Amino acid sequence: MMATTHVFAGLAVVAPVAYAAPEFATPLAVGAILGGFAPDVDLVLEHRRALHFPVVGAVVAVPAVALATLLPTTATAALAAFAVVAWLHAASDAIGGGPEMDPWNDRTDRAVYDHVNGRWIRPRRWVRYDGAPEDAALAVALAVPALIVFDGWVQGLVVGGIVLSLVYALLRRRLIAWTPDWLE
Repeated sequence: MMATTHVFAGLAVVAPVAYAAPEFATPLAVGAILGGFAPDVDLVLEHRRALHFPVVGAVVAVPAVALATLLPTTATAALAAFAVVAWLHAASDAIGGGPEMDPWNDRTDRAVYDHVNGRWIRPRRWVRYDGAPEDAALAVALAVPALIVFDGWVQGLVVGGIVLSLVYALLRRRLIAWTPDWLE
């Protein structure tokens, strides 16, 4: 899935909490946005293995939420949002295609690495590849709660992310031809 889809999913997850406790809206949004992007920093390493933790992520996320519940501060809210959304990002990569540049060719049976069991989780391809039409539709749908609950810079970022998602989805299959060989 697109990075924006992961970010919008994270904002959708924290939106009910931000609605109920608006004093934590900004740290929740910052944590969710960063958590949605963070696992994909491993694009320069071994993508979907180095920083994706679909199983182990729960070991960090659950205590972070407990801490934020017991000691609600802006820092604990942001940390909890980050941990939960990074975990959600890693786990949800299994519903998409593989990590290769052209996953529509179904070349791999690797979606995301499970560090606990020492094996790759196979791609389900419910979202065939990042930037697929269903990914764009999912991104727009997941952006709705953030547009309703958040305002200001978060809302502006979401609108910009929707535009970026739609443009990327329109160009996605052409991008592989424009990609330098060293990135493949």
